[in-house]
Amino acid sequence: MDKLAEIMDWKRKEISTLIRPVNLNDLENIGNRMKTDLSFAEALAIDELSVIAEIKRKSPSAGDIAEGASAVEQARNYLNADADALSILTDKKYFGGQLKDLWEVNDFLGNHQRSIPTLRKDFMVHPVQVLEALEAGARAILLIVRALSDDELKSLREAADASGLDCLYEIHELEELEKALNHDPKIIGVNNRDLTRFVTNLEISEELIPQIPNHIIKVSESGIFSPEDAWQVRAVGADAVLCGEALMKAEDVDSFIHEMKGRE
Repeated sequence: MDKLAEIMDWKRKEISTLIRPVNLNDLENIGNRMKTDLSFAEALAIDELSVIAEIKRKSPSAGDIAEGASAVEQARNYLNADADALSILTDKKYFGGQLKDLWEVNDFLGNHQRSIPTLRKDFMVHPVQVLEALEAGARAILLIVRALSDDELKSLREAADASGLDCLYEIHELEELEKALNHDPKIIGVNNRDLTRFVTNLEISEELIPQIPNHIIKVSESGIFSPEDAWQVRAVGADAVLCGEALMKAEDVDSFIHEMKGRE
């Protein structure tokens, strides 16, 4: 079994006791109460390269990255460094996150003069996870195209739309891009890491990003370890980068983010 299949198998078992019918009207009512001024997609639709800064304590490929790191303190660092959005890993077994991180970060952002939208980064398989993301204050969810059937993508998208959440459709191959385009995405993320083997190559973004239609926001994910990496994917059309491990380890988060954006 490849690594992604292993993770998805675990995730389906993990949430099995939570599964229940989720009413779209209920999601819409909650979403209307939770709505903020800036959507996730709007935060990325700016002239310069946008930075989605990720809160990530560990991963199957890197092992421990920042064990015990405070999600709120990391969010504070990213906010002060002018990140445009946050990605918060809520998977515990493989990435050391928890849903509580999403709640606490959004509570912190809600009390701050400047707020930015958050993405729930997890292995989504059922609308009940969309409800959890909505209640915790997220403005977007991740959909891994390779891991989901068309019916699952449709169900999760309908739940997100009712909630007022954006979907980041994650792809790694041309076939997955074609599958994602059938669902009229606003945002597509090209994962430079092959989740079956956890091998990373920026050439994946160089190959796929130019093939994504211009009206779609294009994000390059994984393998962004330096400002030069960010510039490399920007040169082929990336509107944003999602960066986790390098930012979690960076001694000067402010300089790192500003350099990725191309600022002095």
